[in-house]
This record gives sequence, structure tokens and C-alpha cells, in this order.
Amino acid sequence: MYVVVGLGNPGKEYAATRHNIGFIFLDYLAEKYRFVFKGTKWQAEAAKDLSWGYPVLFVKPQTYMNRSGVAVRAIADFYQVEPSRIIVIHDDLDLPLGRTKIMLNRGAGGHNGIRSLIEHLGTNDFVRVRVGIGRPDNAERVSDFVLSRFGQDEAEMVREELARIETGVRLIMEQGAAAAMNRVNSE
Repeated sequence: MYVVVGLGNPGKEYAATRHNIGFIFLDYLAEKYRFVFKGTKWQAEAAKDLSWGYPVLFVKPQTYMNRSGVAVRAIADFYQVEPSRIIVIHDDLDLPLGRTKIMLNRGAGGHNGIRSLIEHLGTNDFVRVRVGIGRPDNAERVSDFVLSRFGQDEAEMVREELARIETGVRLIMEQGAAAAMNRVNSE
């Protein structure tokens, strides 16, 4: 079984923000494949699905971004899932909007959700799907920017990117991270 984690913050005020691109992606899959997230004892919403022909547990930690590792560690322990079978989708300021990059065995890169995962899993041996959200053009604080919503033109780019992210996640599972990186990172 693979565990696909979308990082984000719970609550309506964060629902469609840049920082919640992981949640946005999982909600896209839930609508497409008609599965429903339910609360769990691990401080996360989760849904197990077989639409791709094998079991996948989709997870939205409800611990807020900076404590995402708490929920993911509890789930990994319960299901006895190795970190190498955990795929994490998260926002990335260093990539432009509409760009996605798959990475292995990297540091947190300033992302507090990833830092929490590395701390709680005790390793960085999980696959990261970095989804570009761009950087603010002006002196706007980064925290305000990541918690802002996508503009109308940007929302269209995000919708197009969701299908590419899905392709990348499936490639990771079906052909391995190297094949997924070769295809997705070069697009």
C-alpha cells in the first residue's frame, strides 16, 4: 500500500489557499474517483481507494502544516508503511505556478510541513511532489502570500496542473520515482 499525503491546513479560511495545494489535489482525486474522506484517530482525514487497481490511502493531516508529521507517523506506524512508500504533495515557493517537481531524499528546503515529516518519520526517505505556487512580486510577506487564494487566471493553471500531478503520482507507484522524475521534472 502507498500513502499519499496532501499537506495543508484544516478550516474554511485556508481551503483554497496556495499553502493548501496538497489538500486541493486530494480533493480533486476524491471528486474524480468518488471517494470520501473521513476523520480518523490519527488527527487526519483519510480515504482508502482502489481506483488505480491497488490500495492507496489518501491522507489530509488535520494537525496544521507545521505538525503534519505527527499524523503521518501515526498512520505509517499503524499500517506498517515504510517511508519510501509515502508520497507527499506540497506547495513550493521556489517553483513557478504551473511547475511540478518530484524529489527524493532531500531536506526540508524551508518548508515547515516537510520539516515536521522528517522529524517525526526520522528520515527524509519519502517522495516529495513539489507543486509550484510562485513567489510574491513585491515586498508582500511570504506568509501572507502562501495563505492567499489563487487568482482566476491562476486557478485555471492549477486545474491543469492537477492532472499532471496525478500522472506523476501514478508513475511513482507503477514505475518508480526515477521514471516519474524523468517525465515530470522535464516537462
